[in-house]
Amino acid sequence: QAQLVESGGGLVQPGGSLRLSCAASGITFSNYAMSWYRQAAGKERELVAAITSAGGSTNYVDSVKGRFTISRDDAKNTVSLQMNTLKPEDTAVYFCNAYWRRTNAIKFDYWGQGTQVTVSS
Repeated sequence: QAQLVESGGGLVQPGGSLRLSCAASGITFSNYAMSWYRQAAGKERELVAAITSAGGSTNYVDSVKGRFTISRDDAKNTVSLQMNTLKPEDTAVYFCNAYWRRTNAIKFDYWGQGTQVTVSS
């Protein structure tokens, strides 16, 4: 049974840093592209950062480029999001996602329960 568990959220002042972690179990982690999404109150969920299954490629939403870094450790089945220079507009629930397109017809898509990040003075 696939499970993704996020940790590391909390309250931080503007300009501060947080590191989110997502621990995966029940899946062959190295097969999966891993992503972080966020959803602010009253807004749609948006992709924040993603890393390919081999870890060779990353991408970020423009609003976090240069501030956030996604990384993965396939030996530990974890993906992390280092968030620096946080802004109030980064406040949201952050979700971990694991996605594997085995074939065009067979896809696996799993979500964590989310962790709250609040940036406020």
